[in-house]
Amino acid sequence: MAKPPQLIASVDMGSSSFRMIVARVEELHGQSQIYLIDSLREPVRLGAGLDENKVLDEPSQERALLALQRFGERLRSFDADNVRAVATNAVRVARNSAEFIAKAEKALGFSIDVISGVEEARLVYCGVAHQLPVGQGKRLVVDIGGGSTEFILGEDYEPLAMESLYIGCVSCAQVYFADGSIGARAMKNAILSARREVAVLRRELKEGSWTHAIGSSGTARALAEICISNGFTEHGISKEGLEKIRAHVVGAGHLDAITLNGLKADRLPMMPGGLAVMIAVFEELGIEQMEVTDGALRQGLLYDMLGRRHNDDMRELTVAQFIHRYKIDPVHAERVRELTEALFKQLVRQQPVLKEQLPMLNWAAQLHEIGLSIGHNGHHKHAAYILSNADMPGFSKREQNQLATWVLAHNGKLAKVGSLADTPRHWAAPLCLRLAALFLRRRDDDPMPAAKLRLTEKGVQLSLPKSWLQSHPLSQYSLETEVDQWAKIGLVLELVARRS
Repeated sequence: MAKPPQLIASVDMGSSSFRMIVARVEELHGQSQIYLIDSLREPVRLGAGLDENKVLDEPSQERALLALQRFGERLRSFDADNVRAVATNAVRVARNSAEFIAKAEKALGFSIDVISGVEEARLVYCGVAHQLPVGQGKRLVVDIGGGSTEFILGEDYEPLAMESLYIGCVSCAQVYFADGSIGARAMKNAILSARREVAVLRRELKEGSWTHAIGSSGTARALAEICISNGFTEHGISKEGLEKIRAHVVGAGHLDAITLNGLKADRLPMMPGGLAVMIAVFEELGIEQMEVTDGALRQGLLYDMLGRRHNDDMRELTVAQFIHRYKIDPVHAERVRELTEALFKQLVRQQPVLKEQLPMLNWAAQLHEIGLSIGHNGHHKHAAYILSNADMPGFSKREQNQLATWVLAHNGKLAKVGSLADTPRHWAAPLCLRLAALFLRRRDDDPMPAAKLRLTEKGVQLSLPKSWLQSHPLSQYSLETEVDQWAKIGLVLELVARRS
């Protein structure tokens, strides 16, 4: 009997609108195929709720939470593993993002990842690439969102260069067309401002390094619809068509006077801002014609979800690239990873819920010495900084912060990560990494000890062969120091010497 098709869903919390799609996954000739069966869009305009201090105001949060509640009702029967929700620029830059995300997750009923601009670009390209035929050569994908614009140079399914700029249709409209007036000077200033931002990419994305340009997401589709509906171009977006839209908009002088065919009412407030950014992109990068696709971030989320299930996880490639880029000793990193995993699996047997942390723990172990690329003193602090702030394709901001915290805890005093001892879910992974790094401190000269970890009512018990402790004279002292360190943050680490 054939298995029923599986349903998966993605939620894109953009700065302009929130979108959700539900798709059916079917296996065909050993390949997973995705078929869209439902979609919802809410014009939340979350980016418009950012005040001068980068704080999301209450009305914008309320609009967002109501939209997420509606999405949550549709997704109520879904397993957590079949839903991926991400927040983009507006939440990325908001000072009160942590409080908002807590409320948003409660409204949606699923966890929400805040992703970086480069990760957003990667996912956009993933969604676009699966909507286009292969073998077209190099292409430039431009995704103008509410608060940021992503640029991706890629070929077939492979992104070759990715950039994200803090210009978008909502942010531009707020600065230059806030009261609805659209004068010639305001439009010129908006375009010039956007061109200054895009200019930094001119050399990397110069014409000739790609064969054709692709526009994705709402702004590109809206402008293409206007161009076609008004006879400005036969398909996609043309430079001439954008100039005709600009002439009409400036001639109208105000949002209320715009009478362009194909312009939807809910996109009207953002259209002049999106138009200014798109004209800047065309002028600065020398684009004459741009095709438009339905592929976007939300589709990319679905394909990325499938990739993780089929051992095609972008995070694995990112970790491998970091090991090479930062010249991490791969042999030592692998030994630490093996011992960390062996210790952690002993705790997993007693607390199966911990198993979900194993992939992240393995990556933390592989990257725990990344800070040595900056300096030996305080290398764990350097490592935490790199992992918190570097562009890491495939990882969400939450995952990067988790990696950073665990790696920070592998060396030095534990007071800086005192919250780890709140529950076993917090301290189990970093405890295992810290012990593995300690046991293998002398690298290849140190054999892996037959260490055993066991959860107790008081905390955790670490037992080691007495012979190993005797042959490693510094170990007893170091481990006693470890016992004291963990005690200071509330965890009882009991050291026991076994006969064998």
